[in-house]
Amino acid sequence: MIKLRRLSTADRSFDRKFKSLAAFDTALDTRVDKAVAKILAELRSRGDEALLKYTRRFDKLKVKTARELELPQQRLKQALRALSQAQCDALQQAAERIRSYHVKQIAQSWSYRDADGTLLGQQVTPLERVGMYVPGGKAAYPSTVLMNAIPAKLAGVPELIMAVPTPNGEQNDLVLASAAICGVNRVYTIGGAQAIGALAYGTKTIPQVDKIVGPGSAYVAAAKRRVFGLVGLDMIAGPSEILVICDGRTDPDWVAMDLFSQSEHDEMAQAILLSPDAKFLDAVAASVKRLLPSLSRKKVIHASLKKRGALIEVKDLEQACAIANHMAPEHLELSVENAESWLAKIRNAGAIFIGRYSSEVLGDYCAGPNHVLPTSRSARFSSPLGVYDFQKRSSVIGVSRQGALKLGKIAVELAMGEGLQAHAKSALYRMK
Repeated sequence: MIKLRRLSTADRSFDRKFKSLAAFDTALDTRVDKAVAKILAELRSRGDEALLKYTRRFDKLKVKTARELELPQQRLKQALRALSQAQCDALQQAAERIRSYHVKQIAQSWSYRDADGTLLGQQVTPLERVGMYVPGGKAAYPSTVLMNAIPAKLAGVPELIMAVPTPNGEQNDLVLASAAICGVNRVYTIGGAQAIGALAYGTKTIPQVDKIVGPGSAYVAAAKRRVFGLVGLDMIAGPSEILVICDGRTDPDWVAMDLFSQSEHDEMAQAILLSPDAKFLDAVAASVKRLLPSLSRKKVIHASLKKRGALIEVKDLEQACAIANHMAPEHLELSVENAESWLAKIRNAGAIFIGRYSSEVLGDYCAGPNHVLPTSRSARFSSPLGVYDFQKRSSVIGVSRQGALKLGKIAVELAMGEGLQAHAKSALYRMK
């Protein structure tokens, strides 16, 4: 039977206990990193040969050439046709909502002219080729495909390459159908650090990409860390998190299940409830004990809640918001009366769900905003994945003759002050 950790901000020891609860060791596992370093070194030097070696070893695929790792577009269409009508409708409706939201993020080029005729502006262009990693095999993550591929395509990325492991050759129709719906250009049945290496370095069969997005195992995360700089990354995601702020008037069963919804991801996931109502915390604790045994992933949820879960009694909702801002959670639910009025109090959160009916799970699948969110307190300085992650901006500077005289004086003065004579002369030559 689970006994959730119970804290109160009124206790003298709260700060110490809360600091321990909130802490998460993001240090890289040296054993994993060493293994990944070896795999990436082989991928870089031996290309397809190394890719085949590790795909055969880890995914047990019986392939003779790297070309066999690519799935034809016809296979994606076949997967879409194989779905039930209900599954197909759900994917299509989710995709449409995600498109409708993300289309508003598309950045446009702009420019203006100074009085002297100098042209200044910004040119927005899409990334040319993006690699998308999607966990595969028995696990089905079609939502990962939708959330990563749709913003990329809206940004105008001409070539989107998907890597999805298929252990023992097991292909998931939901994942492949999602790729068909999103217009993924190429799909390779590869996974793990070897997939990240192939996308980052390129092989004879798999082209090098400009950016890699998508979640994965500890080996995938370690590989992404190592190739950053050679290619761009979306983020290095930590365990999933949910923080619920409740005034005590929401059904406790609803809140308990919201906590479960993130805890079932991983034993290291974190689920915390903040409320000024002690009796409500008691009610949620009772709901947790009653509902948990009926869930298929109860062991994972139990481990997560025992290790990193908590019910915290706060002085008031103001204090709850202050704690939320410190934790900068991936998912934050404001399950309170007049929830919108509390939105301005929140500065740090990946996604904010306002009102009692806004369960986090709707954000995972179909509300519209992206579910790829900053974790491990990184919402203090980063944002959800979006169209902007697949676009780049170039500054545009077109100086007129008159502008060269005016700006040259400023540049010469500053360049000489920095002791950079060639800089100064470069501007001076155009002033004569």
